[in-house]
Amino acid sequence: MNIRRVIPFSAAVLAAAVIATPAAIGADLSDVGFIDQAAIGALPQFTRANQEVAQYKSQLDGQFQAAIRGKSDADKSRIAGQYQQKFLDKQRQVLGPLFQKAQVAIAQVSSSKGLSVIVDKRIVVYGGQDITKNVEDLVNGSSAVAPPSSTPPPSEIGFVDQTQIDQVPKIKQANDDFVKFAQQRRADALKQMQGAKKDAQKQQQIFQDYQKTLTDQQNKTLKPLVDQTRDAMSKVAQNKHLILVVDKNDIIFGGTDITKDVQDALK
Repeated sequence: MNIRRVIPFSAAVLAAAVIATPAAIGADLSDVGFIDQAAIGALPQFTRANQEVAQYKSQLDGQFQAAIRGKSDADKSRIAGQYQQKFLDKQRQVLGPLFQKAQVAIAQVSSSKGLSVIVDKRIVVYGGQDITKNVEDLVNGSSAVAPPSSTPPPSEIGFVDQTQIDQVPKIKQANDDFVKFAQQRRADALKQMQGAKKDAQKQQQIFQDYQKTLTDQQNKTLKPLVDQTRDAMSKVAQNKHLILVVDKNDIIFGGTDITKDVQDALK
């Protein structure tokens, strides 16, 4: 029996517990739009660009393997960094202009329709305006897309950057401590299971004890932070009169960023 790698309560888990991300956006929110990012990514120009990047990566992989042959670990690490940078530069060169055009198209459509926020279609079950086709038409056009002359109006939809919440010192420390704790308990459990390899029932008991130990430690050290973060986000949302708070990854355009406010409240 294998003991699985343990992942602590990261910011993503904290935020998921803190703000119950809505399954639906109400029909009364007439200034909310959504877009199917998968459909935009499937446009021919994006497909061709991704194929070009994939082909370039394949070439780089072959060059990299040849470059590190017979090299020391230090040299391999240095060379790996160089080739990684080459790949990132190629991505920016090929995909950057397409992403930029899509972003400007989203802003333009949002402005023309009076929308204050655009979210990912994945989180919408009901309501909102689908602007996917409008954006596709602009992206597919041969001419450059002009950016809107005005910024989006204030939105009642807020968002938090979970990766930044994860960097609040006490949350980062708690997560780091839990990772160390989990690694040590895993090593201990593996050692015990090795000694009981001929006793399947005992191995099962060791594994169950290991899981319980981790759960107890989570409840002791991480759950209080989940509760604190929930309270902080709720209070910030209420003070700013927000009706909804989602993860930054679900916001495509507009919205009210409350990350800094939540960070300050947690310090």
